[in-house]
Amino acid sequence: MFSAQMGKRLKDHVRDYVVFDLETTGISPYRDRVVEISAVKVIGGEVTDEFTSLVNPGMHIPAQASAVNGITDDMVADAPSFEPVLKAFMEFAGDMVLVGHNIHSFDMKFICRDSEKFFGQTVGNDYIDTLWMARKCLPRLPHHTLTDLAMYYEISTQGAHRALNDCRMNQQVYEKLLTEKSASPQLLQEERFCPKCGSELKLRSGRFGNFWGCTGYPNCRYTENK
Repeated sequence: MFSAQMGKRLKDHVRDYVVFDLETTGISPYRDRVVEISAVKVIGGEVTDEFTSLVNPGMHIPAQASAVNGITDDMVADAPSFEPVLKAFMEFAGDMVLVGHNIHSFDMKFICRDSEKFFGQTVGNDYIDTLWMARKCLPRLPHHTLTDLAMYYEISTQGAHRALNDCRMNQQVYEKLLTEKSASPQLLQEERFCPKCGSELKLRSGRFGNFWGCTGYPNCRYTENK
């Protein structure tokens, strides 16, 4: 849902949610653009609906991006611009919690940026980042990419790096991580998130004693007393 205030990053986890994923022209939320967005809606742990659309970014898709996601200029030539697609995605998601892999640092920045650009509002949905969740639940793994997690859980990685396939994969990974969390509920309870930017808070030492500081520093300077 569009809102005057961005949604919160959640530590608690839910069974009704929308997994979403973007493919883009590059990794910069300042200059790159969306070329594909997909989502799966989940109720009670079961997929009930899907959404997907290519997007014409209005710019050339660099070869490096096409090499990763397989999306080319020809494929998006007749696709809609992102404004109507984003509106349709937000209608699909409604006020449900959004779930995605590395969405705190990547996907949320793109959709919030473009929501403000097109509609004068940000994305108000609360969200869960499965990358953070995986790092806490599976610290023994050397890497926590979505494909690494899928292979760990013996989930098919066929079609990886296309948005809808990644959503389907991520939904299964998320459900597996919920099982990890249920077996050891203390895994995620000690973490705290910044109420301003959603980054993790870390306990730090200062001149006047210990305090909680945002790991998003220097972009975010939020602190609170211990």
